[in-house]
Amino acid sequence: MIGKMDDNAINLKEHYAILKHLFKWTVLVIPIALVIGSMIAFFLWILGAAIHFRFAHFWLLFLLPLAGVLIHFIYQSVGKSSEKGNNLIMEQIHEAGGGVPKRMAPIILITTVITHLFGGSAGREGTAVQIGGSIASMFGNWFRLKGPDMRMVLTAGVAAGFGAVFGTPVTGAIFAMEVLTIGKIQYDALIPALIAAVIGDMTVSAWHITHVHYHIDTLPAYAPLMVSDLFHFDLLLLLKVIVASAAFGLASYLFAGMVHEIKTICGKLFKHKWMIPVFGGLLIIGFYFINGKPDYLSLGVDAEHAGAVTIPSAFHAGGSDTWSWLWKTIYTTVTLGTGFKGGEVTPLFYIGATLGNTLSVMMNAPVSLFAALGFTAVFAGATNTPLACTFMGIELFGGEHALLFAVACFTAYFFSGHSGIYSSQRIAVPKIFEDEYADEATLSESMKRRGYLHQKLSKYHISLKSKNHE
Repeated sequence: MIGKMDDNAINLKEHYAILKHLFKWTVLVIPIALVIGSMIAFFLWILGAAIHFRFAHFWLLFLLPLAGVLIHFIYQSVGKSSEKGNNLIMEQIHEAGGGVPKRMAPIILITTVITHLFGGSAGREGTAVQIGGSIASMFGNWFRLKGPDMRMVLTAGVAAGFGAVFGTPVTGAIFAMEVLTIGKIQYDALIPALIAAVIGDMTVSAWHITHVHYHIDTLPAYAPLMVSDLFHFDLLLLLKVIVASAAFGLASYLFAGMVHEIKTICGKLFKHKWMIPVFGGLLIIGFYFINGKPDYLSLGVDAEHAGAVTIPSAFHAGGSDTWSWLWKTIYTTVTLGTGFKGGEVTPLFYIGATLGNTLSVMMNAPVSLFAALGFTAVFAGATNTPLACTFMGIELFGGEHALLFAVACFTAYFFSGHSGIYSSQRIAVPKIFEDEYADEATLSESMKRRGYLHQKLSKYHISLKSKNHE
């Protein structure tokens, strides 16, 4: 009898601790998420205004090199400690150090708007995550949080920023936990992250900021290949999805590798760093004259002209050119690799949707379905977050094709290899269990080791140094 009473006391103590934990993080996170959501709403409003202003004044594109110089000097003068962006936030979550500076939020907001105002091809997720991390860090310092509590509040800030900017709160919460370490998710931040993502998304909606809605057309009737009387499924469609998803993963690998190599090459070619964004701006202008249309500038969500290739157009037959995905890859990697600011995720959506459109034609598959699969899978491969991206597919497109989203995202994750857009991601469980991958702590180490151009340029640099000493 006494033993049962002791057990009940232990259970009550545990549930009291659970309620205390929930109350603590609800009280802490709600004001943080409200501020982040309001800041994201303002960011989305001013970003949309800047993009449409450029639509009406196309000559602004030719000032892109000067805009790049302005961004460079903003970071050199007042934002040097913020220059690492998303990677700085991830490093602080992994192991607290110097903290996330308060000025990161306004600086990244201003420089992202400048990038888009003058036609740079970038996204908005990186800005939202940095706004979320910066504001969360500021509140954490006000609340005098340290150690695990500061780590969790930063994770909540990332979740609020991501969930609010795309209108996907569940994805935001999972992404904030999954993106930190490849092969491992720390669920201790689940409650703060979920509360923050939901409140952040609700706050954006309260400010009457709307998100683009996508739709997958009803699939045509098919004759299922029946394995048994209980299992009805289109196995041929599943096979096509697997093949396409491997291509999505390779597209992710190409994107991440190009950003890394462009940064490396430009860092070695130009003695004066302000020349790098000038070079990048001139390249973007040159690409515009080569392909003759502005479709690959800026976000790629709103159409600048009738018949423009955009993310929504890719969900329809004929809504994308065969090589639209490659052009967007080139535009965005040059923009981000030469010092312009913004995110990578919306361009990855564009690349995935247009590649899915192209593959659907080649494989005689449903266009809108393959555009949606590419939309999520290329993002999954580039960020190494297949679980979050599966939920993104469900949140954005509905649960009818949940299995196909999971297959696409996990296949792309595998085929993207040990690469990614976040160099500070840690590798807890390698994708391939081989000795050569076991000693890599971060993606930065992995990509440096396998970057062919990086290795060649390093050898060339070393040989030049030795000749100079002689």
